Amino acid sequence: MTVKVELRSTLVCPYCGHQATETMPTDACLYFYDCLGCGRMLKPKYGDCCVFCSYADVPCPPIQVDGKACCG
Repeated sequence: MTVKVELRSTLVCPYCGHQATETMPTDACLYFYDCLGCGRMLKPKYGDCCVFCSYADVPCPPIQVDGKACCG
């Protein structure tokens, strides 16, 4: 069975609420992200592997495929 992986995800800044739809990398972890609204640097919440797993509507590709963190 093949899992369809969504590569676009909308990040929502926890500080200002700005939303930005980004393409997730499939070969690296995105640990830092500068909010396009307020400029603050987002980092994953404790226990999450990347900013997409913490602040986006779709988790990173490795989590989608097999539930394993992209960089852990």
